[in-house]
Amino acid sequence: MIHEELQRTEKLAAQVSRKLQQLEQDNKALVEESFLLRSKLEEKERALEDFKNQIKIAKLVNSIPVEEMESAELREKINNYIKEIDNIIAYLSE
Repeated sequence: MIHEELQRTEKLAAQVSRKLQQLEQDNKALVEESFLLRSKLEEKERALEDFKNQIKIAKLVNSIPVEEMESAELREKINNYIKEIDNIIAYLSE
C-alpha cells in the first residue's frame, strides 16, 4: 500500500517536473518573441515619425511662394535631401 502510494507520488512528481520544464521553455520563447515584437514596433514607430516629418517638409515646401521655375528646382533639391536623409537613416538603422 505504502509502496504503491510512493510510486504514484513519484509518477506525479515526474509529470510535474516535465510540465514545469515545458512551461519554462514556453515562457522563454514568449519572452524572446515579445522582445522581437517590441523591437519591430519601435522600428515601425520611427519609420512613421520619419514619414510624418517628410509630410511636414513637403507641406512647408509647397507653402513657400516662389516663381514656378524656382519652385520646381527647390522642390527637386529638397526631395533629393529627403532621399539622402532617408538613406542615412536606413544605413544607421542597420
